[in-house]
Amino acid sequence: MDTTLQDPLVGQVLDGRYRVDARIAVGGMATVYRALDVRLDRVLALKVMHPALAADGSFVERFIREAKSVARLAHPNVVQVFDQGTDGPYVYLAMEYIAGCTLRDVLRERGALQPRAALDILEPVLAALGAAHRAGFVHRDMKPENVLIGDDGRVKVADFGLVRSVNTVTSSTGAVLGTVAYLAPEQVENGAADPRVDVYACGVVLYEMLTGEKPHDSDSPAVILYKHLHEDVPPPSAAVPGLAYELDELVVHGTARDPGARPYDAVALLALVRRARAALRDDQLDAVPPQALAPAHDIAEDRTSVIPRSLTVPAPLPVDEPDDRVLTTSRFEAPPVPEGRRGTRRRSRRGMVTLVVAVLLLLGAGTGIWYINSGQFTKVPPLLSKTEAQASARLKDAGLDIGKVEHAYSDTVRRGTVISSDPAAGQRIRSNDSVTLTISDGPESVGVPDVQGRTQARARELLKSAGLEPGMVTREFSDDVPRGSVISTDPGAGSKRHAGTAIALVVSKGSQVDVPDVTGDDLDEARQELQDAGLKVTVSATEVTSEYDQGQVARQTPAGDAKAAEGDTVTLTLSKGPEMVEVPNVVGASVDDATKLLKQSGFEVKEDRGLLGLFGDTVKGQSVDAGQQAPKGSTITITIR
Repeated sequence: MDTTLQDPLVGQVLDGRYRVDARIAVGGMATVYRALDVRLDRVLALKVMHPALAADGSFVERFIREAKSVARLAHPNVVQVFDQGTDGPYVYLAMEYIAGCTLRDVLRERGALQPRAALDILEPVLAALGAAHRAGFVHRDMKPENVLIGDDGRVKVADFGLVRSVNTVTSSTGAVLGTVAYLAPEQVENGAADPRVDVYACGVVLYEMLTGEKPHDSDSPAVILYKHLHEDVPPPSAAVPGLAYELDELVVHGTARDPGARPYDAVALLALVRRARAALRDDQLDAVPPQALAPAHDIAEDRTSVIPRSLTVPAPLPVDEPDDRVLTTSRFEAPPVPEGRRGTRRRSRRGMVTLVVAVLLLLGAGTGIWYINSGQFTKVPPLLSKTEAQASARLKDAGLDIGKVEHAYSDTVRRGTVISSDPAAGQRIRSNDSVTLTISDGPESVGVPDVQGRTQARARELLKSAGLEPGMVTREFSDDVPRGSVISTDPGAGSKRHAGTAIALVVSKGSQVDVPDVTGDDLDEARQELQDAGLKVTVSATEVTSEYDQGQVARQTPAGDAKAAEGDTVTLTLSKGPEMVEVPNVVGASVDDATKLLKQSGFEVKEDRGLLGLFGDTVKGQSVDAGQQAPKGSTITITIR
C-alpha cells in the first residue's frame, strides 16, 4: 500500500513554489519529500518539520541552523541547501535531491563490504566532514543513514540537523544528541562536541562496513553507552580473519576512547586513510569478507562493489601529513615479519673473499652513480598548514633553506600558515637549495553590497561579483518591496565579511492577502472572487463527493481565511455532488430502532411527535419513502404517534 497517499502534504504546493510529489522518509524531527520546484522546473528534496514541533522555538532554531550551516559548506560531498521558508504551520528546507540509497541500505543488502568499497565510501565522507571542521562546525550525528550514495556513485553527507560550532558543548537543554551506536565517549560523559567526535563516529562506521555489524551492540541503549565509556572498539580483524593490519590501525586510531589519541579532525583521518590505501595490495583491497551477503564471484567481478569504477570522485581537501603521534599510537603491535630461511651451505674462504671484493666494487660504482643521479637531490617535505617557523625547521632538517616568502589570501588555510611551496611537497630539489613559501593572510575581507529592492537573481550576481556567496533565502510578506525582490540581507549592506562568506537573503512574497472562503460557491463565482483578491486559481483534476452540489467548490488549498501572498495560487477541488443512499423502511419500528437504523445508513434523524405522539414510541411515517434515494448526511424526519 502506498502510504504517501495518506500524507496530507502530498499533492500540495508549499509557498506557491514547491509541489510535493512523494514522501521519501520520516525522521524524529522532520519528513523528507520528493518535490518539484515549479519555478525552476527541477526536482529537489523538501525537508518539512513536523507541525507539532514547529511551535517549539528550540526545534525551529536547530532546524534553521542546519540550513545556515550547510549553506556555508560549498563542497561536492555535502548535500546542498537551496532555500528555507515557512508556509502556515510548515517549516521547510529545500535541498538537493540525490537519486540513490543510503549506506544503511547498502549494508542491509550486502552485509560486510570489501575494503576497497569501504574506503571508496569513507574518503568522500571524510572530505565533506573535513570541510565542515575547517569551517568551524561539527556534524555530531554521523551514521550510515546520513551517507547518501547516488545512482551515479556520488557519495554525499546529509542531515546536518545536529551541527554545532566546535565551541558548543551540549544542546540547549543539556541533553546529549546523536545516535547511541556512534557516540564518542566524551559525548556520553559530558556532551562535549569537537571534530574528534565525528572522527570516532567514522571509525565506528568503517568497522561496520568492514565487518557488517556494529562494534558495540545491544537491545539496551544504556548498555551501548556503557560500552562506549569502558570498552575499546575491537580491531575488525577479530571478526574478519586475515583483514589487513593497516585497516585495523585505522579503526583503532579513529575510535580511541581518549580523544587526544585520535586524529584531530576528519582531514587528519583522511590522510591516514590515503596512507593505508597506498600500503595495501590489490588482493587485500578486494578480499571478500565472510560476512558479505552477495555471492563472492559477483563481488569479485565488481572491485568497488558499491561505487562504479568509471566514477570520477572530486578530490577531497588538500591535507598535510598528520602529527607523528597520530600515526604511532596503537593498542597492539604489528604482526612480526617471518624470518627468511637461513642458508645452510658453507662457502669456502676463497669464495667468500671473492664475493666481498665484488660487493665492494659494486658498492663503490653504485655510490658514484647514486651521487651523480640522486645523491645531490632530496625531496621537499610536506609543509601545508605549518607556521613559517615550523616550515623552516622542516626544511632545515631536510637540508634545505627558505628562499622567498610570499603572502596570499586564503579562505581555507589558517592565517600565518603555509598555503603552498615552490617546488611542491614531494618534488625533487638539489640539496642545500631554497624553497619559496606562500603564507596565508587569512580570508580577504569585502563589503556586503546593497541589494535591497533588487530581484533575487540580480542580488545573487552582485554578491558573487563582490566575492561573496548567496546564502539561505527566507521569504516574508512586504507591502513595499515587489514579490521576488530582496527586502534585506544578513549581514546588512556595508558590513565587512571574509571573501566567500554566505550572505542570507530575505526575499519578498509580495503583499499579504486574506484568502476568501469559496467552498460551496459555483466555480465561476469562486474564480472571480479569488482573482479579485489578487490570487491565481487552478482547478484540481480530481473531484470528490461532498455535501455541495455537483460543480460547486468542495474544498480549497490554502483554506479560507488563511494568509497568502498576492499572486499565490489557490487550488480548488470541485464536488461530484453528495453521495446518494437508499432510505431504509422504519415505519412500525420503535423510535430507538428507527433512529439507529437511519444513522447507520448515513442519515441525520429528526422526530415529529405532534400533540398525539408525546408519549408514543412507534414510527407511523417517514419524510422520504423507503427504497428511495437521498443524499448521505441529509435529515430524515420520522413521525411518531
